[in-house]
Amino acid sequence: MSDTKKVAVIGAGPGGYAAAFMAADLGMSVTLIDPEVNPGGVCLYYGCIPSKALLHVAGLINESAEAKNWGVTFTKPKVNLDKLRSWKNDVVLKLTGGLGQLSKQRKLTYIKGTATFVDNTTLEITSGGKKTNHQFDNIILATGSRPATIPIAQKFTSRIMDSTRSLALKDIPNKLLVIGGGYIGLEMGTIYASLGSKVTVVEMTDGLLPGADRDLVKVLSKRVENLFEAVLLETKVSDIKEQKNGVKVEFEGKHAKNAGKLYDRVLLAVGRTPNSTGLGLENTKVKINDRGFVQVDEQRRTDEPNIFAIGDVTGEPMLAHKATHEGRVAASVIAGKTAAYEPKAIPAIVFTDPEIAWCGLTEVQAKKENRTIKVARFPWAASGRAASLGQTDGVTKLIIDADTDRVLGMGIAGHGAGELIAEGVLAIEMAATAEDIGLSIHPHPTLSETIMETADLLYGLSTHYHRPQKK
Repeated sequence: MSDTKKVAVIGAGPGGYAAAFMAADLGMSVTLIDPEVNPGGVCLYYGCIPSKALLHVAGLINESAEAKNWGVTFTKPKVNLDKLRSWKNDVVLKLTGGLGQLSKQRKLTYIKGTATFVDNTTLEITSGGKKTNHQFDNIILATGSRPATIPIAQKFTSRIMDSTRSLALKDIPNKLLVIGGGYIGLEMGTIYASLGSKVTVVEMTDGLLPGADRDLVKVLSKRVENLFEAVLLETKVSDIKEQKNGVKVEFEGKHAKNAGKLYDRVLLAVGRTPNSTGLGLENTKVKINDRGFVQVDEQRRTDEPNIFAIGDVTGEPMLAHKATHEGRVAASVIAGKTAAYEPKAIPAIVFTDPEIAWCGLTEVQAKKENRTIKVARFPWAASGRAASLGQTDGVTKLIIDADTDRVLGMGIAGHGAGELIAEGVLAIEMAATAEDIGLSIHPHPTLSETIMETADLLYGLSTHYHRPQKK
């Protein structure tokens, strides 16, 4: 009889397949269960990857329009929607197919189906219309999340879409209303506006991207004002009525005067809800909090010792890279290794134009916690590389501990911010100081130099931006 641990992973998104691959690499017998043909999950099939592919196209369209400022004029782009949709789907198929091959190389068992708990060690797996029970030593729950809805629009239709349906790109509506000014709403709004839709965004709070630092959002807001037809802040949708010729929307709040407007499509982008129901968890000791998230400890272990949970189903931030890290932690713990989920910084990126990225402590958070900090900001107007890209409205900032000069947070608004933010994550995790960053030689001319110069600003020593150190 083999003493190899049998591990099941329910859900093959970025957290689930990472956990399964890690467990297999550590010598365990792994079964990965998911409704799709290959691993990838919502992120790869219906979220992160297809949206970024379309955002790349949107960026290309916008940049071609801006090129006239540099003496290069293009004719207005013609969008072949069928070809664009096919390219986006090909990107997804290539990546999911690659994950299928990696599954086979690791010799794990992949089951296209669903699973529910009979008890803490038994799963009823439904695949191909058949139900069978399987025993496992450990089970990792990685069921992710789904788009949230609002009471006045409980039903998604061809005119009232969630983020998944909007990525299908069936057509380009003339007028699109996006409900929600968070990252999903702004990214999808950017895609559709770039492809030709007149986009209106409605947000109930007083600013886009609630929770992000205002100086970063300010950079994006300037661009959004030109790209979108309207941004309605401090405004709520009070009623939605689908008609033959569109969707009639009523508003309340600051921009209630826009009530009664007709839109061809409405996109709900009001957050996501954890997939923690219908799994038979009531047959285990696993606990779910009042928001629907599965409760776990720092090892991602639930109240049922042999059951672990990772990713969106365990709470915010609902980010793919956070789920991946959690999955690897859970697999390591099951293998008997010393591991815990204890990140000092989790990067967040909004893939709009310009991008916004941050990690670690934000100014908003520091204010709430009454933390004593120092903030250094480097304007991209002083960056040679930003000037050569026509991206001088960006900014790089560092949040610094007032006593030790340790880097506590970083924020970037501008071209390629998502690629640059990793340096901030490493600096925070390694307890680097602003001086450490300033003494690290950064290549010229690059946008990464703005990070070095931001650190130098703290001491009044920035080469390309003069701001004397405060005494």
